[in-house]
Amino acid sequence: MNLGLKGKRALVVGASRGLGFATAKALAAEGVQVAISSRNAEKLATAAKEIVDAHGIPVTAIPADISDMDAPADVIAKTVAALGGLDLLVTNAGGPPPGPFESFSEEDWAKGVDLSFMSHVRLIREALPHLRKSDAPSVLTVTSYTVKQPLDNLILSNSIRAATVALTKSLSSELGAEGIRFNSILPGWTLTERVTQLMEARAKANGTSVAEETAKQTAESALGRVGQPEEFAKPAVFLLSPAASYITGVSLLVDGGITKGL
Repeated sequence: MNLGLKGKRALVVGASRGLGFATAKALAAEGVQVAISSRNAEKLATAAKEIVDAHGIPVTAIPADISDMDAPADVIAKTVAALGGLDLLVTNAGGPPPGPFESFSEEDWAKGVDLSFMSHVRLIREALPHLRKSDAPSVLTVTSYTVKQPLDNLILSNSIRAATVALTKSLSSELGAEGIRFNSILPGWTLTERVTQLMEARAKANGTSVAEETAKQTAESALGRVGQPEEFAKPAVFLLSPAASYITGVSLLVDGGITKGL
C-alpha cells in the first residue's frame, strides 16, 4: 500500500528512544522529512544519526525539555524553519513517576500536568497555523492503555493521560471541518526504558525481580508478551498518513490485547 507520505514533513517529540524514535525511523523509511526532539541532546544526536544512516534522509534534531512552558513554541519554530512547513505532528512525552496518591504533592501534580498534558496542548497550539497550510495535516498523541484500564500505583499517569485522550477527541470534532485529523494511540507494555523503570519500581516495592514482575504483567496480555517499539510505529505511521484520511478521533489500543473492556 502506498501511504502517500513521501515528501511530507513531520515533527516527532520524545524521539531519542522508545516509541518516539521507532515512529520517527518508520516515517523516514516512508520518505518523510523528519524533525525529532527530546531532552537529552547526546541521545538525540545518536538517534538522528541512526535514522540518517538507515534511510539517507536528513534529520533535524532539536533538544528541548517539552515540559517547559516555552519549549513547544521554540521546537515548532525550529522545525518549520528547517523543513519549510509541517504536515504531521506526533506529541509524545515521558510519563510521571509511579506512586500512591498520598505520596504526591501539589508540585508533583503540576509537574505531571506540564509533562503529560500541557506539552500536548502547547505543541498542538503552536503547530496549528502551519498544519492549516498543509494538504494532509495529521496529529497523533501518544498516551497509554491505562486511560481505559487504570493501573495500581500509577495515579498520576492514569489521571493526567486521560485528559490528553479527551483533548484529542475534542479537537478532532472542533477542527475536522478544516481537514486536520487528530488520533491517539494507547500503547500497552512495550519494550522501552520507561517500561523497564516501572518494572524496576514494582520489583523494589514487592521484593521481587524485574523478570518476575515482567512475567506477571505479560501473563495478562492476550498475546502473552510485551510489544516491540516497531509494532507501535507501524500503526502510528498509518494513522498519520493520507491512507487513513477518513480516520479521526480514534483512540487506538496497541496493547497486545491486555485491555479487557469492550
